[in-house]
Amino acid sequence: MYDSFDRKINYLRISVTDRCNLRCVYCMPEEGIKMLQHSEVLSFEEIADFTRIAVGKGINKVRITGGEPLVRKGITGLVEMLSAIEGVSDLSMTTNGILLADFAGDLRKAGLMRVNVSLDTLDAEKYREITRGGKLSNVLKGIQAALEAGLTPVKINCVVKQSSAEPDARMVADFAQKLGIEVRYIHQMSLTEGHFSVVEGGSGGDCGSCNRVRLTANGKVLPCLFGEESFDLRTLGAEKALTAAIAGKPACGTFNQKGAFYNIGG
Repeated sequence: MYDSFDRKINYLRISVTDRCNLRCVYCMPEEGIKMLQHSEVLSFEEIADFTRIAVGKGINKVRITGGEPLVRKGITGLVEMLSAIEGVSDLSMTTNGILLADFAGDLRKAGLMRVNVSLDTLDAEKYREITRGGKLSNVLKGIQAALEAGLTPVKINCVVKQSSAEPDARMVADFAQKLGIEVRYIHQMSLTEGHFSVVEGGSGGDCGSCNRVRLTANGKVLPCLFGEESFDLRTLGAEKALTAAIAGKPACGTFNQKGAFYNIGG
């Protein structure tokens, strides 16, 4: 599949829930959010059916996101369904790592190939402040469990305010180097103001080479994270929603005042 700017679209990011067990200061309000009703959330069957159609049209890279995907009940079952789709050559997940130690082995057995773990500091107190209550030791256990389970390459997503030279980012870099894992530095973004930049060590934020579409937990297919256009899977059907999203991909992102990182998946 190619969009109108001749970009090959082969990457699908799937948000499976808007719920999260953390309240990171740059992602979610301290008081939390109004959660989707159960009836609004796509079933695993709906997600798998959409993915199967997308793969048939050229998608081969799939990433499971949230919210926090590991809080979705039965998530390993969805992983198993997606891994069974012929043509998916890269099946990954982005997680905050809090529950990863409990899930890593089962996720690998279900067919997940690799994980990205969010980690912004190695200072336990600062981590607690950033996440509004998160326990750093759980994340570190999760990373080790992912390595032992073979969810490799394990990558760290580190949010920075200014640059990867910041003290906390350097701590993360030193930690990652000792374990032989990669770090992607993500500059703090604002959907509503349209502030974004290219991810250091990754491909996100580079509009000229964007190869992705997104499926939200309530069935909206988004051409662009930094755009307000979306196409409803349940209203249009999978094929029409996907085709419309590809056709509607803009040359470059602008802003998004309708969505949020916690319900689109970043």
